[in-house]
Amino acid sequence: MDYKNIFDSHAHYDDEQFNDDKEALLSSFKEGGICGCITCGTNTVNSLSAIALAEKYDFMYAAVGLHPLDIEDEENENFIDFFRSLSKHEKVVAIGEIGLDYHYDTAPREKQIEVLEKQILLAKELDLPVIIHDRESHEDILNILKKHKPKGVVHCFSGSVEMMREVVKLGMYIGLGGAVTFKNAKKPVEVAFEVPADRLLIETDAPYMTPVPFRGKRNSSLLIPFTAEKIAEARSATAQEILDLTSKNAKELFNIAY
Repeated sequence: MDYKNIFDSHAHYDDEQFNDDKEALLSSFKEGGICGCITCGTNTVNSLSAIALAEKYDFMYAAVGLHPLDIEDEENENFIDFFRSLSKHEKVVAIGEIGLDYHYDTAPREKQIEVLEKQILLAKELDLPVIIHDRESHEDILNILKKHKPKGVVHCFSGSVEMMREVVKLGMYIGLGGAVTFKNAKKPVEVAFEVPADRLLIETDAPYMTPVPFRGKRNSSLLIPFTAEKIAEARSATAQEILDLTSKNAKELFNIAY
């Protein structure tokens, strides 16, 4: 079946894995049913790249921000002013990807928290949603979200159903991707079943988190239907219903005209 109205709420099309065929790939998206995509920056350099892509393709939008794994490499001490300036661009719809990563711990946790909170405050100042990265940092992420109450999404959600409910109580969204298709993916499937319909987003994290049966290969927005089918199975819906629902939710969160 051909699917339509696909909105990928999180990808990284500046990644070097797309260098050889990016133009051909992105040019095929409309024919592949993709109506929208958020390509996310993780530092000052690729946030500019995200905007450049958003300028080139009408279905593409940009998020700008400093990822926890990029903090130690970031030389621009005035990064908040820099992202404030970038956010004036009409295609910038969020501050992200920002968050905490306690798996790699490439930056001290105190520094990660400081940088995250500064960016959340910037998003609130600009009335933009945040796109939150949470890897093995559930407790601190939840405490920070409760403290600041930003609008936005916890992307590639890996927490429990209980944590999902706490995030949703704050008015935030839950981003689910290829992990729901993985063989032992118990928690993501439980979350897919339980998350309120109006708080669900679908994403790729391309080129990463490729869904089964293509796990191990490069991910792209064209593979979202495999994730949608798995979420649909969990929710006793059709994949197109999930795609329509998550497209509507993404446009509402990121304030994108229908």
